[in-house]
Amino acid sequence: MAGRLYGIGVGPGDPGLLTLKAASIIKSVPVIIAPKPGGDSESLALSVVREHIDFSRQKVITPLFPMSMKKDVLESAWMEAAKAAVDELLAGLDVAFLTIGDPSLYSTYSYILERIKVIVPDLISETVPGISSINLAAAKAGIDLALGQERLVVMPPGRDMEEVKKAIADFDTVVLMKVNRNFDGLKNMLKEEGLDGKAVYIRRAGTGREQVIRGLENVRAEDVDYFSLVIIKK
Repeated sequence: MAGRLYGIGVGPGDPGLLTLKAASIIKSVPVIIAPKPGGDSESLALSVVREHIDFSRQKVITPLFPMSMKKDVLESAWMEAAKAAVDELLAGLDVAFLTIGDPSLYSTYSYILERIKVIVPDLISETVPGISSINLAAAKAGIDLALGQERLVVMPPGRDMEEVKKAIADFDTVVLMKVNRNFDGLKNMLKEEGLDGKAVYIRRAGTGREQVIRGLENVRAEDVDYFSLVIIKK
């Protein structure tokens, strides 16, 4: 019988925000998979849960998830991670697959789970939610994401700022994820629309490199990275 797969959200980066359920499962499973971005970089998810792992007893696998937009590169990485999990599951071992934030929100875990299910159709899996970077970023910035009948949208900015303009017009609060991909375009659009003062940039919330910057004009190029978001509250 195949082992059980757990997709575990470990939160945005602060070990203190790991849920009790996530910690309990991580301590109990024999195999933990914690993707890392590449090179000698440590898995951020693994760094969050390190104190809950017994490395003498538990097997830790750190597959490479390259920071790439190329579909073939990503597909290859996802398949390698899926195969690593399948090998352990078919050996009858339970596996915890760690993901930063929450597994249901812009998480690569969904792609991995889909590929594992193709190989193990009768897979038993459980998703354990985690605190998202959105919640922590709003708390750090002192922003109410939504009150009363206010409307909230979460989206990546993409290449076309017209979609962001429309979102700002239609919603009370706009949360933009993955802003590193077109930060200059976003900054210029907000300035043109007179909305720069309404935007807050939050980088690596919950980590030692956390930054909360009000107004995108105050964000330096070197401060922009993948683990960042922008909240616009009208």
